[in-house]
Amino acid sequence: MSSASSTNIATLIAADHLDSGMLSEVADRLRDAGLEPGEHYWLEQGKAADLEFEGQIETARDALRGVENILDICVQHATNRRKMLLVSDMDSTIITIECIDELADYAGIKAEIAEITERAMQGELDFEGALRGRVALLKGLHRDTIQQCIDERVRLTPGADILLKTLRGWGAHGLLVSGGFTDFVAAVVDMAGFDSMAANRLGISGDYLDGTVDGDIVDAREKARQLHNARQQLGIAPELVLSAGDGANDILMVEAAIEGGGIGAAYHAKPALAEKANFAIRHNDLTALLFAQGVRRSDWNIG
Repeated sequence: MSSASSTNIATLIAADHLDSGMLSEVADRLRDAGLEPGEHYWLEQGKAADLEFEGQIETARDALRGVENILDICVQHATNRRKMLLVSDMDSTIITIECIDELADYAGIKAEIAEITERAMQGELDFEGALRGRVALLKGLHRDTIQQCIDERVRLTPGADILLKTLRGWGAHGLLVSGGFTDFVAAVVDMAGFDSMAANRLGISGDYLDGTVDGDIVDAREKARQLHNARQQLGIAPELVLSAGDGANDILMVEAAIEGGGIGAAYHAKPALAEKANFAIRHNDLTALLFAQGVRRSDWNIG
Protein backbone atom coordinates (compact mmCIF):
# COMPACT_ATOMS: atom_id res chain seq x y z
CA MET A 1 0.00 0.00 0.00
CA SER A 2 1.31 3.41 -0.87
CA SER A 3 0.31 6.23 1.40
CA ALA A 4 1.71 8.77 3.80
CA SER A 5 1.38 8.22 7.53
CA SER A 6 2.22 10.35 10.53
CA THR A 7 4.98 7.84 11.20
CA ASN A 8 6.22 4.90 9.17
CA ILE A 9 8.85 2.32 10.03
CA ALA A 10 11.72 0.73 8.16
CA THR A 11 12.84 -2.40 9.99
CA LEU A 12 16.48 -3.22 9.17
CA ILE A 13 17.77 -6.74 9.80
CA ALA A 14 21.42 -7.34 9.00
CA ALA A 15 22.78 -10.34 7.17
CA ASP A 16 25.71 -10.13 9.57
CA HIS A 17 26.13 -7.00 11.71
CA LEU A 18 24.15 -3.77 11.79
CA ASP A 19 26.22 -0.76 12.83
CA SER A 20 25.79 2.99 13.06
CA GLY A 21 27.33 3.46 9.60
CA MET A 22 24.63 1.31 7.99
CA LEU A 23 21.91 3.15 9.89
CA SER A 24 23.33 6.45 8.68
CA GLU A 25 23.46 5.20 5.08
CA VAL A 26 19.81 4.13 5.23
CA ALA A 27 18.82 7.49 6.72
CA ASP A 28 20.75 9.29 3.96
CA ARG A 29 19.02 7.23 1.27
CA LEU A 30 15.63 8.12 2.71
CA ARG A 31 16.58 11.79 2.96
CA ASP A 32 17.87 11.83 -0.63
CA ALA A 33 14.50 10.43 -1.74
CA GLY A 34 12.71 13.38 -0.14
CA LEU A 35 11.68 11.56 3.03
CA GLU A 36 12.31 12.57 6.63
CA PRO A 37 14.18 9.96 8.71
CA GLY A 38 13.69 10.09 12.46
CA GLU A 39 14.81 8.12 15.49
CA HIS A 40 15.99 4.53 15.45
CA TYR A 41 15.31 1.90 18.10
CA TRP A 42 17.22 -1.33 18.57
CA LEU A 43 15.28 -4.59 18.40
CA GLU A 44 18.53 -6.47 18.91
CA GLN A 45 21.73 -4.52 19.40
CA GLY A 46 23.97 -4.90 16.37
CA LYS A 47 21.44 -7.03 14.46
CA ALA A 48 18.06 -5.35 13.92
CA ALA A 49 16.55 -1.90 14.37
CA ASP A 50 13.44 0.13 13.60
CA LEU A 51 14.01 3.45 11.86
CA GLU A 52 11.15 5.93 11.84
CA PHE A 53 10.49 8.14 8.84
CA GLU A 54 7.84 10.45 7.41
CA GLY A 55 6.62 10.10 3.84
CA GLN A 56 5.52 7.60 1.24
CA ILE A 57 6.11 3.93 1.97
CA GLU A 58 6.67 2.96 -1.67
CA THR A 59 9.19 5.78 -2.06
CA ALA A 60 11.09 4.41 0.91
CA ARG A 61 11.07 0.88 -0.47
CA ASP A 62 12.46 2.09 -3.78
CA ALA A 63 15.13 4.16 -2.04
CA LEU A 64 16.36 1.19 0.01
CA ARG A 65 16.61 -1.43 -2.72
CA GLY A 66 20.32 -0.70 -3.02
CA VAL A 67 21.09 -2.11 0.43
CA GLU A 68 19.09 -5.34 0.13
CA ASN A 69 22.36 -7.20 -0.51
CA ILE A 70 23.30 -6.73 3.15
CA LEU A 71 19.95 -6.10 4.87
CA ASP A 72 16.47 -7.57 5.00
CA ILE A 73 14.16 -4.55 5.07
CA CYS A 74 10.48 -4.33 5.94
CA VAL A 75 8.83 -0.96 5.33
CA GLN A 76 5.36 -0.40 6.75
CA HIS A 77 3.03 1.81 8.77
CA ALA A 78 3.94 2.15 12.44
CA THR A 79 0.48 1.02 13.58
CA ASN A 80 -1.00 -2.50 13.71
CA ARG A 81 2.37 -4.19 13.39
CA ARG A 82 1.66 -7.21 15.57
CA LYS A 83 -0.35 -9.59 13.44
CA MET A 84 -3.17 -11.85 14.60
CA LEU A 85 -3.21 -14.31 11.69
CA LEU A 86 -0.24 -16.08 10.13
CA VAL A 87 -0.96 -17.96 6.91
CA SER A 88 2.11 -19.81 5.73
CA ASP A 89 3.25 -22.21 3.08
CA MET A 90 5.03 -25.31 4.39
CA ASP A 91 7.71 -26.76 2.08
CA SER A 92 10.93 -24.69 2.01
CA THR A 93 9.25 -22.17 4.31
CA ILE A 94 8.24 -23.74 7.63
CA ILE A 95 10.27 -26.87 6.89
CA THR A 96 13.59 -27.15 5.10
CA ILE A 97 12.59 -29.64 2.38
CA GLU A 98 10.16 -30.21 -0.48
CA CYS A 99 8.29 -33.27 0.77
CA ILE A 100 7.35 -34.66 -2.62
CA ASP A 101 11.00 -34.57 -3.68
CA GLU A 102 12.09 -36.49 -0.59
CA LEU A 103 9.26 -38.99 -0.96
CA ALA A 104 10.39 -39.51 -4.54
CA ASP A 105 13.88 -40.29 -3.26
CA TYR A 106 12.52 -43.43 -1.59
CA ALA A 107 11.15 -44.43 -5.00
CA GLY A 108 14.51 -43.73 -6.64
CA ILE A 109 13.22 -40.88 -8.83
CA LYS A 110 14.15 -37.76 -6.85
CA ALA A 111 16.05 -36.02 -9.66
CA GLU A 112 13.14 -36.39 -12.07
CA ILE A 113 10.55 -35.15 -9.55
CA ALA A 114 12.74 -32.34 -8.18
CA GLU A 115 13.21 -30.84 -11.62
CA ILE A 116 9.44 -30.58 -12.06
CA THR A 117 9.05 -29.16 -8.54
CA GLU A 118 11.61 -26.45 -9.23
CA ARG A 119 9.93 -25.41 -12.46
CA ALA A 120 6.54 -25.30 -10.75
CA MET A 121 7.93 -23.13 -7.94
CA GLN A 122 9.44 -20.78 -10.50
CA GLY A 123 6.01 -20.43 -12.07
CA GLU A 124 7.04 -22.11 -15.32
CA LEU A 125 4.47 -24.92 -15.08
CA ASP A 126 0.77 -25.15 -14.24
CA PHE A 127 0.73 -26.14 -10.56
CA GLU A 128 -2.13 -28.63 -10.68
CA GLY A 129 -0.82 -30.39 -13.76
CA ALA A 130 2.68 -30.57 -12.33
CA LEU A 131 1.39 -31.92 -9.01
CA ARG A 132 -0.76 -34.62 -10.57
CA GLY A 133 2.07 -35.60 -12.89
CA ARG A 134 4.54 -35.98 -10.04
CA VAL A 135 2.10 -37.92 -7.87
CA ALA A 136 1.41 -40.31 -10.75
CA LEU A 137 5.11 -41.20 -10.73
CA LEU A 138 4.84 -42.26 -7.07
CA LYS A 139 2.26 -44.96 -7.80
CA GLY A 140 3.14 -48.20 -6.02
CA LEU A 141 5.12 -46.62 -3.17
CA HIS A 142 4.19 -48.21 0.18
CA ARG A 143 2.17 -45.95 2.45
CA ASP A 144 4.59 -46.57 5.35
CA THR A 145 7.19 -44.61 3.37
CA ILE A 146 5.29 -41.41 4.20
CA GLN A 147 5.87 -41.80 7.94
CA GLN A 148 9.45 -42.92 7.32
CA CYS A 149 10.06 -39.74 5.32
CA ILE A 150 8.49 -37.61 8.06
CA ASP A 151 10.63 -39.23 10.76
CA GLU A 152 13.89 -39.15 8.81
CA ARG A 153 13.72 -35.91 6.82
CA VAL A 154 11.13 -33.38 7.97
CA ARG A 155 12.83 -30.66 10.00
CA LEU A 156 11.62 -27.19 10.92
CA THR A 157 13.25 -24.19 9.30
CA PRO A 158 15.37 -22.22 11.83
CA GLY A 159 13.16 -19.79 13.73
CA ALA A 160 9.85 -21.48 12.84
CA ASP A 161 9.10 -22.70 16.36
CA ILE A 162 10.07 -19.36 17.94
CA LEU A 163 7.88 -17.51 15.45
CA LEU A 164 4.82 -19.65 16.19
CA LYS A 165 5.31 -19.68 19.96
CA THR A 166 5.72 -15.93 20.08
CA LEU A 167 2.72 -15.23 17.84
CA ARG A 168 0.49 -17.57 19.79
CA GLY A 169 1.70 -15.93 22.99
CA TRP A 170 -0.29 -12.82 22.12
CA GLY A 171 -3.24 -14.84 20.81
CA ALA A 172 -2.51 -15.01 17.08
CA HIS A 173 -3.79 -17.89 14.94
CA GLY A 174 -1.50 -19.94 12.71
CA LEU A 175 -2.84 -21.52 9.50
CA LEU A 176 -0.55 -23.82 7.52
CA VAL A 177 -1.59 -24.06 3.86
CA SER A 178 0.29 -26.36 1.52
CA GLY A 179 0.24 -27.73 -1.98
CA GLY A 180 1.76 -30.78 -0.29
CA PHE A 181 0.04 -33.62 1.50
CA THR A 182 -2.05 -33.97 4.64
CA ASP A 183 0.16 -36.56 6.37
CA PHE A 184 3.16 -34.26 6.20
CA VAL A 185 1.20 -31.10 6.98
CA ALA A 186 -0.51 -32.61 10.03
CA ALA A 187 2.90 -33.63 11.40
CA VAL A 188 4.30 -30.13 10.87
CA VAL A 189 1.23 -28.52 12.46
CA ASP A 190 2.14 -30.43 15.63
CA MET A 191 5.88 -29.81 15.32
CA ALA A 192 5.63 -26.06 14.78
CA GLY A 193 2.47 -25.25 16.74
CA PHE A 194 -0.04 -24.19 14.07
CA ASP A 195 -3.74 -24.08 14.85
CA SER A 196 -5.22 -25.24 11.53
CA MET A 197 -4.24 -26.53 8.10
CA ALA A 198 -5.24 -27.10 4.49
CA ALA A 199 -3.46 -29.51 2.14
CA ASN A 200 -3.84 -32.13 -0.57
CA ARG A 201 -4.62 -35.79 0.11
CA LEU A 202 -2.65 -38.59 -1.52
CA GLY A 203 -4.75 -41.35 -3.03
CA ILE A 204 -4.05 -44.72 -1.39
CA SER A 205 -5.32 -48.14 -2.42
CA GLY A 206 -4.68 -50.80 0.18
CA ASP A 207 -1.15 -50.18 1.42
CA TYR A 208 0.14 -48.39 -1.66
CA LEU A 209 -0.06 -44.95 -3.25
CA ASP A 210 -2.34 -45.18 -6.27
CA GLY A 211 -0.80 -42.26 -8.15
CA THR A 212 -3.70 -39.85 -7.66
CA VAL A 213 -4.64 -36.86 -5.51
CA ASP A 214 -8.03 -37.14 -3.78
CA GLY A 215 -10.42 -34.22 -4.05
CA ASP A 216 -9.79 -30.65 -5.11
CA ILE A 217 -6.24 -29.35 -5.36
CA VAL A 218 -4.88 -26.80 -2.89
CA ASP A 219 -3.35 -24.44 -5.44
CA ALA A 220 -2.57 -20.71 -5.48
CA ARG A 221 -6.23 -19.68 -5.59
CA GLU A 222 -7.18 -22.04 -2.80
CA LYS A 223 -4.37 -20.73 -0.60
CA ALA A 224 -5.66 -17.17 -1.02
CA ARG A 225 -9.22 -18.37 -0.36
CA GLN A 226 -8.09 -20.09 2.83
CA LEU A 227 -6.51 -16.82 3.99
CA HIS A 228 -9.70 -14.83 3.36
CA ASN A 229 -11.90 -17.47 5.00
CA ALA A 230 -9.73 -17.75 8.10
CA ARG A 231 -9.58 -13.98 8.52
CA GLN A 232 -13.36 -13.64 8.22
CA GLN A 233 -14.17 -16.60 10.45
CA LEU A 234 -11.80 -15.37 13.16
CA GLY A 235 -12.95 -11.76 12.84
CA ILE A 236 -9.45 -10.45 12.19
CA ALA A 237 -8.92 -7.09 10.50
CA PRO A 238 -7.20 -7.30 7.06
CA GLU A 239 -4.19 -5.26 8.22
CA LEU A 240 -3.50 -7.82 10.96
CA VAL A 241 -2.64 -10.62 8.53
CA LEU A 242 0.85 -11.97 7.82
CA SER A 243 1.43 -14.46 5.02
CA ALA A 244 4.67 -16.17 4.03
CA GLY A 245 5.88 -18.46 1.27
CA ASP A 246 8.69 -19.18 -1.16
CA GLY A 247 7.30 -20.05 -4.58
CA ALA A 248 5.03 -18.90 -7.39
CA ASN A 249 2.16 -20.91 -5.90
CA ASP A 250 2.21 -18.48 -2.94
CA ILE A 251 1.82 -15.27 -4.95
CA LEU A 252 -1.95 -14.88 -4.62
CA MET A 253 -1.81 -15.60 -0.88
CA VAL A 254 0.97 -13.07 -0.35
CA GLU A 255 -0.82 -10.49 -2.48
CA ALA A 256 -4.00 -11.02 -0.45
CA ALA A 257 -2.18 -10.08 2.75
CA ILE A 258 -0.61 -7.02 1.12
CA GLU A 259 -3.89 -5.81 -0.36
CA GLY A 260 -5.43 -5.87 3.11
CA GLY A 261 -2.64 -3.76 4.54
CA GLY A 262 -0.72 -6.61 6.15
CA ILE A 263 2.65 -8.22 5.47
CA GLY A 264 3.17 -10.55 2.53
CA ALA A 265 6.59 -12.13 3.01
CA ALA A 266 8.83 -14.02 0.59
CA TYR A 267 11.17 -16.37 2.45
CA HIS A 268 14.39 -17.14 0.53
CA ALA A 269 12.00 -17.16 -2.38
CA LYS A 270 11.96 -17.64 -6.12
CA PRO A 271 12.09 -14.33 -8.03
CA ALA A 272 8.46 -14.65 -9.16
CA LEU A 273 7.32 -14.33 -5.53
CA ALA A 274 10.07 -12.06 -4.19
CA GLU A 275 9.14 -9.27 -6.59
CA LYS A 276 5.50 -9.38 -5.44
CA ALA A 277 6.15 -9.44 -1.69
CA ASN A 278 6.36 -6.35 0.50
CA PHE A 279 8.99 -8.05 2.68
CA ALA A 280 11.64 -10.28 1.13
CA ILE A 281 13.73 -12.28 3.61
CA ARG A 282 16.99 -13.08 1.84
CA HIS A 283 19.56 -13.25 4.63
CA ASN A 284 17.86 -14.27 7.87
CA ASP A 285 15.70 -17.05 9.29
CA LEU A 286 12.00 -16.88 10.12
CA THR A 287 12.58 -14.78 13.24
CA ALA A 288 12.91 -11.86 10.80
CA LEU A 289 9.10 -11.94 10.81
CA LEU A 290 9.19 -11.12 14.52
CA PHE A 291 11.56 -8.19 14.02
CA ALA A 292 9.25 -6.95 11.26
CA GLN A 293 6.46 -6.85 13.82
CA GLY A 294 8.57 -4.77 16.18
CA VAL A 295 9.25 -7.62 18.60
CA ARG A 296 12.54 -7.26 20.45
CA ARG A 297 14.64 -10.40 20.73
CA SER A 298 14.28 -10.24 24.49
CA ASP A 299 10.51 -10.67 24.04
CA TRP A 300 10.65 -13.78 21.85
CA ASN A 301 9.13 -16.94 23.28
CA ILE A 302 11.97 -19.43 23.03
CA GLY A 303 10.73 -21.84 25.70
